[in-house]
Amino acid sequence: MVSGHGPAAALLAVMGHPDDAELWAGGTLALHARSAPVTIAVPRHDASRMAEAEAGAAILGARLRVLPAEFSAQDVRALMVEIRPAVVITHPVADVHPDHRKAADAVLAGLPEAVISTGCPQRVYTTDTYNSLTLNGPVHACAIVDVTSTFPVKREALTAHSGTQPVTGHFGPMAENLARLWGTRIGVQYAEAFTPVPVLGRLPGRDGL
Repeated sequence: MVSGHGPAAALLAVMGHPDDAELWAGGTLALHARSAPVTIAVPRHDASRMAEAEAGAAILGARLRVLPAEFSAQDVRALMVEIRPAVVITHPVADVHPDHRKAADAVLAGLPEAVISTGCPQRVYTTDTYNSLTLNGPVHACAIVDVTSTFPVKREALTAHSGTQPVTGHFGPMAENLARLWGTRIGVQYAEAFTPVPVLGRLPGRDGL
């Protein structure tokens, strides 16, 4: 999940809305899907939004899993135990959107039992959010992924939600601006930002600087 380090194992994204995976992590998921399975889990919405979610996931190279509309920590734990992902991503715990906070809370609450029983996931990250601002202030990301090569895929996957969401006038420009900003910080055209979350007191390690 760090710029310059390729993904190696299954990834699960647990998000609050059908378009969140594309919006906040689409480039990274498309990059990861080149070498490992990617699963996107979102709560059930109306049929139109779920059709867009299926289309967006397919464009990214991921598979979609549909959670109950009001999913719980037990639902997320069961999915983690089934899939056994090495990496899980979700929203910031202090995200400005209440549905995002619910998703993050469910992931964190379901995490301990899944890790104790299966050893998975080993790494958990939270994504960026609206203009990189949480209820606690700016996103302090220390894992920035170069998604220059997959940003066109992210853009296409996000556009798949145009039937129900304001992609052209709102989400698309925001995704472009954020990706350019994070890209500038690591000297590339486009990037996405993530913040590691301790997994039972452990953070991802590095082989060196």
